[in-house]
Amino acid sequence: WLEKQTPVCQIDRILKVQNTQRTINKFEEYRDFIKSKATKLPKKHPRCIADGNELLRFHCTTFRCSLGLSGSSNLCNCIPHCNVCAIIKSGFKLHSKGPTEKGILTTATSGRAHDRAEVGAEENERRAMLVCRVIAGRIKKIPEDGGGRLSEEYDSVVGATGAYSNLDELYVFNPKAILPCFVVIYRGF
Repeated sequence: WLEKQTPVCQIDRILKVQNTQRTINKFEEYRDFIKSKATKLPKKHPRCIADGNELLRFHCTTFRCSLGLSGSSNLCNCIPHCNVCAIIKSGFKLHSKGPTEKGILTTATSGRAHDRAEVGAEENERRAMLVCRVIAGRIKKIPEDGGGRLSEEYDSVVGATGAYSNLDELYVFNPKAILPCFVVIYRGF
């Protein structure tokens, strides 16, 4: 929340995600794939060759369980209704319809992630901010008018840009490209 002068939320708990070795391996294999692909291109992309263009990004979603309450760190079995637990257990999913059909949205700032989160009107839904490692690979900037298409040449697409970043919104197209590292459980004032 870079544009705000006063705090707009209260952090209740920060939890470190204990990813399975299988999940970590998928993420690292995807990074190696992006690095390998980048070395074969005529135009060199140093960040892609070095680390797959890895970024630390935010993704805000909802949850319905007791995660974070009274020290609880256990994931629930309310999948698919509890988005945080579903993401941690099974990874991110691509949506084929709606506002996220471009891919999986990650943002450069927590405030933008909060503003862009899809939150239902249900009383028992709370928000959580996931801090994630993201393999962005080669990034395509699509004009504001929506012209231009994503081709096989790019691994992610820039959405809206913000006052503090030209990569404020970044959509990735492979769920293996995102590794959740922390869950920040918070509430608004």
